[in-house]
Amino acid sequence: MTPQKAETEKGVLRVASYNIHQGVGGDGQQDLQRVAQVINDLAADVVALQEVHVRFGGEAQRRQLDFLAQATEMSPVCGATMMRPDGHYGNAVLVRTPILREQLHDLSFSGREPRGVIDLLLETDLGPVRFLATHLGLRPSERRHQVRRLLAWIERAEHPVVLAGDFNEWFPWGRAARWLTRPFLSQRSPRTFPAKYPLFGLDRIFVAPPLRVMQLDAVDQGFARIASDHLPLLALIEKSAPRLAESAAPAQQKGAQGEQHQVGCPGQQNDDGACRQVEGIA
Repeated sequence: MTPQKAETEKGVLRVASYNIHQGVGGDGQQDLQRVAQVINDLAADVVALQEVHVRFGGEAQRRQLDFLAQATEMSPVCGATMMRPDGHYGNAVLVRTPILREQLHDLSFSGREPRGVIDLLLETDLGPVRFLATHLGLRPSERRHQVRRLLAWIERAEHPVVLAGDFNEWFPWGRAARWLTRPFLSQRSPRTFPAKYPLFGLDRIFVAPPLRVMQLDAVDQGFARIASDHLPLLALIEKSAPRLAESAAPAQQKGAQGEQHQVGCPGQQNDDGACRQVEGIA
């Protein structure tokens, strides 16, 4: 595929998901410039990032989100899930479109590494789109808990939804992955991991009607096979014709908005408003 965005591309939302592995590539070297080049080559409107050091002490080279935002000329959204005195770590989003609303939700499962979701309402060429970016847990029971919570928010959404991230589902028939077909159209899962010889589709991009995926690919051009242990995933999304959208299974029901947080790296809040600090990075 050719990731470059066409000058005449109208009415198309380009969405990417990329686990950058803290900028450490297949050669064992940490090189954020390579990661930035991969992101630039995607020419995406919005990119969900996982395993990002969003702030790390006073060392400028460890401020990965700041560096990537500057190198790509995109706006950063911080979704750190692990808060430490010497730095914060977790999810992030880079976006070119205006952000109408920002929220964070806690998806943590007792006794496991903290997880979360960045929940944005974006102003796009397709109209307002709710964009969720996440990185689910390693154990099946953990993922099932997290998907149940995601479904609760998605089914109350008032706008079309795009869900992107690293879902850690090794096989498409996993229970959590199958549950996500309830609100979303069936999507294939291109192989993204490991980047050098991709065997598993850990990274996913889901869309709900009236949105439709025109094209979905794992991108292996340029530095993509060496910059991280995952390949980036890129989707081209359009809005379905009204008749097609009406005939599809409803993806959202109007209702209450999801639980709301303040967004920011220095202190992450749980759904009950309590601030949590987590020592160590798993």
